Amino acid sequence: MRKIILGFLLVAGSSIAVELGKVPSVVLLDGKNGGKTDGSAWSSKMLKGKVHILFYVDPDKRDLNEPLSKALKKRHFNRKKYASVAVINLASTWLPNVILESKLKSKQKEFPDTVYVKDKKRLLVSKWKLADDNSDILVFDKKGKLIYKKFGKLSDKEIKSLLALIEKQL
Repeated sequence: MRKIILGFLLVAGSSIAVELGKVPSVVLLDGKNGGKTDGSAWSSKMLKGKVHILFYVDPDKRDLNEPLSKALKKRHFNRKKYASVAVINLASTWLPNVILESKLKSKQKEFPDTVYVKDKKRLLVSKWKLADDNSDILVFDKKGKLIYKKFGKLSDKEIKSLLALIEKQL
C-alpha cells in the first residue's frame, strides 16, 4: 500500500510538459530562483492580455534564433497587443551570474519593450519540460494558451509561419 501511495504522490507532484492549446502551470521566478532584472518577481500569469512570445535561452546559445529576433523587430507589432519576454537560463552556462545579470540590465535598458527575466534554477525546464541548454521559442495567445513551441533553431520557413501566426492572433 505504501508503494502505491508513494507512486501516486510522485506522479501527482511531477511536472507536466507545456502543451499546445493549454495554459501552462504557473511558474514564479523570484528571489533565489530569479526574477526580472529590476529584482521584482515574474510569474507566467503575466502571459495574458496580449500575444506573448517567450524566448527561453541558454546564454551560450543566445544567437541561435537571432534571425527570428531581427524579423520580429522589422515587423514592429503593436505593443498594445503584443509583448516579448526573454527568460535567461542562468543555470545552463559556465558564465558567472554577476556578469550575465549586468548584461541583462543593459539589454533591458536598450530594449525596454522586452521583459528580461532570470531563471537561476532551471524552473521552466523542470516545470514545463523545456529544452535545457538550448534556445526555446514559445508563443501564447491573449488568454495565455500556448499556440506555438519550438526547441532549437528555427528555419527561414518556420520564422515566416511564426510571424504569420502572430499576425493572425493580433
